[in-house]
Amino acid sequence: MRRPLRLAMLLLAAALPAFAQSADRLADPAAEARAREIGRELRCLVCQNQSIEDSEADLARDLRRIVREQVTQGASHDEVVRFVHDRYGDFVLLRPPVRLATLLLWATPALALLGGLFAIWRLRRRESAPATELTEAERARLAERLASDRFGALPPKRESAAQDTGEPRA
Repeated sequence: MRRPLRLAMLLLAAALPAFAQSADRLADPAAEARAREIGRELRCLVCQNQSIEDSEADLARDLRRIVREQVTQGASHDEVVRFVHDRYGDFVLLRPPVRLATLLLWATPALALLGGLFAIWRLRRRESAPATELTEAERARLAERLASDRFGALPPKRESAAQDTGEPRA
């Protein structure tokens, strides 16, 4: 008797998140679709690179609730976004407006690309020191060294590994 009761309680506990999530949804499918569309434009302030629709953070849940309340009250898309933006600033928008304050945010990818291209251009353009001609004295000294055993001759060949007795050579 206890085993079926435990199983039922376990299944009920597993289903609770589904019930909680459906309570946040609007009854009108068109209004719910509008609220979801608005929510996809708003950034979760905890997760930072997720919309409030994609995030499971408590703050995102609160923001979803605020958006749905505004939609239920008949606010337009722009009014809802402005309402949230007024309270949380540009950071809450996944696509912040281009203004002087956000110009660096928008320009950073282009600046990084230009900086990388400039660095590649400079590295490829950098030339090594030009080769200078040897003087007659340097040529004579070079020819002398190349002719000597010290620099120009190859070391003597070893006969074979089979003849190597392992004894040190004198």
